[in-house]
Amino acid sequence: MLPSFLRIPLLCLGLLALVACGGKGREQGPAQMPPPEVGVISVQPQNTPLTREQVGRLSPYRSADVRARVPGVLLKRDYDEGTDVNKGQLLFQIDPAPLKAALDASLAALSQAQATYANNEVTARRARKLAPKGYISQAGLDNAQAAERTAAAAVQVARANVQTARINLGYASVRSPIAGRAGQQQVTEGALVGNGTDTLLTTVEQIDPLYVNFTMSVSALEQLRRAQSHGNVTLAAPDKASVQVSLPDGSAYAEPGVLDFSDTSVNPATGSVNLRARIPNPKHQLLPGMYVTLRVDLGQQHGVFLIPQPALLRDTSGAYVMTVGKDGKVVRKDVTLGDMQGSDWVITAGLAAGDQVVVSGVQQVKAGAPAKATPWHPDRTGAPSAATAPGAAPNGK
Repeated sequence: MLPSFLRIPLLCLGLLALVACGGKGREQGPAQMPPPEVGVISVQPQNTPLTREQVGRLSPYRSADVRARVPGVLLKRDYDEGTDVNKGQLLFQIDPAPLKAALDASLAALSQAQATYANNEVTARRARKLAPKGYISQAGLDNAQAAERTAAAAVQVARANVQTARINLGYASVRSPIAGRAGQQQVTEGALVGNGTDTLLTTVEQIDPLYVNFTMSVSALEQLRRAQSHGNVTLAAPDKASVQVSLPDGSAYAEPGVLDFSDTSVNPATGSVNLRARIPNPKHQLLPGMYVTLRVDLGQQHGVFLIPQPALLRDTSGAYVMTVGKDGKVVRKDVTLGDMQGSDWVITAGLAAGDQVVVSGVQQVKAGAPAKATPWHPDRTGAPSAATAPGAAPNGK
């Protein structure tokens, strides 16, 4: 057993050894964290439809103003406002009495002209028989033939007046010039119409099919032409470019349309080109004047990449994606965007075949740092699964 005067120094030495060992453990620092686990997809170039999202306004296929072409009092409306009418269907009736009287007067004038012509024709025929025998002078023959010709011309004028009077009488029955939907009545019964001007009575519009008018900027068209010249894009023929309309509530319209007109000049006020598509409207679900969103399929684009929406990032420099290189380190790649195709972005430049694009976990990585790449799979709803959702820790940690 140690003496008491030796116990205290030995105990102090033991405490100093423990403190020294603890200091060495702290000098080693915390354990290094493993690289983050991220979900990636291997992208490959492919051919996809070339689409453009536009906003357009619907207009009727044909529109006709129904006007009073003769003066008179409006007697009756013979159609229901807002209903479909046929071509030639009676819409309005104007008081025909004055027009009938004008026709009767024209017929009387025609009869008088015909009687005058008959008398002058007999006189001229007699003069032509007597002139060779010297019974009348040459001047008398000339006068008789001139009167005959004048009377014949008067008959033609009278016949034209009769035809005009009949046409005006026909205008008393106002008929639809086209088949379509008749609009609201613009004047009421009893009003004087057509007095010096062609009074508008209503409008008939053909709404099956419909036109949708929209514009495309000159810069966008120039990009398409440049891509076509480089072989990156194959544009569809003007009558083959399809159009899909989205309704104001966001739902898709069932009937696809076709592009049928492209202007040959640029609108100087907007710097864009006017385009037009024809949309079937058999159920009259669409109405003229509506604003709709439309997706125009202009052809095929070649050698592009499709990436999910969560993979695309943006900053002040533009759009970019994060990729995992062969050495396991993260590389930033700036990309050029096309349009959306479903839930994917179309990338026209900036990626190469086989690039491992980070889709989930993009918030955990930074350029130049290592990362562990695992295949990314969407869940059944098309969104990233919980284990690989953007920003989720690997393995649920």
